[in-house]
This record gives sequence, C-alpha cells and structure tokens, in this order.
Amino acid sequence: MAEDWPDLAGRFRGPVHVLPVRVYYEDTDAGGVVYHARYIGFCERARSDCLRLMGIRQSEFRDLAFVVRRMSCDFLKPARLDDLIEIETRFLEMAGARLELVQQVMLNGNTLFRAQVTVVLVDGRGRPKRLPEDMANRFRSVREGQS
Repeated sequence: MAEDWPDLAGRFRGPVHVLPVRVYYEDTDAGGVVYHARYIGFCERARSDCLRLMGIRQSEFRDLAFVVRRMSCDFLKPARLDDLIEIETRFLEMAGARLELVQQVMLNGNTLFRAQVTVVLVDGRGRPKRLPEDMANRFRSVREGQS
C-alpha cells in the first residue's frame, strides 16, 4: 500500500516538490553517465508524483490529459551510476489551460540538468481545456508554499 511508503512520491519543501531517484545501470550510456533522454524521463516521473501528492490523480481523468507543449533543456553536468539525485519541480505561472514550471536535477546541491517546461491540459480531441478551479487552487497553494 502507498501509505506504507509515505515518501515514495517525494515530498514538498515549501513550494518545491523533491523526488529522490537512484541512478541505475539502465539509466546510463556506454560511458557510465546518465543518457541524456533519461533526464526527461526523471522529470516526467517527478511531475507525475508531484501531481499525485497534490491529490490530482491523472489515472482518474475523464477525457483530459496533461501534455508537454514545450521543453527547453540545459545539460550542465553528468550524473553517474549509483548517484542519488533529486528532481526538483517548481510551478512558476498558471494561465487558462497552461502551466509553466522549472525542473532541476540536483546532486549534492549542484544542478546537473535544468528544464523550462510548458504543460497544457487538453481534452480528448487535443484541444486546450481551462484548468478546473479546484485544480487551479491546488497549484496556487503549492506555488505559495502551502502544500
């Protein structure tokens, strides 16, 4: 049960969601460093767990989905096998159907990877759908550090 592992989805430190992730062999390339595409996967996992902690269950959405519209990435330093990294997610702005956030992959206080991400809520036909008010209120609360 999820209740037996309270930090499985990470935790909030004020307005920042933090998800710890161990780097496994499958995450690395032939040089022993994290393969570039894995950083995007780490960020996706962190966004999903952040929503889960906020009480937003994507598996319960009816005819709605969050999609990434834009992502701008900076690869700064490598992570390596067995590193314990932290993925930080911070919501910057919210308007209509759109969320702007920044995600960072950190190791011992050093930023390894940074992404500016635009996420949009869409309906089953792929058209933008305004965030429901209760969901928007949850994002506001997190952004203000009141998770």
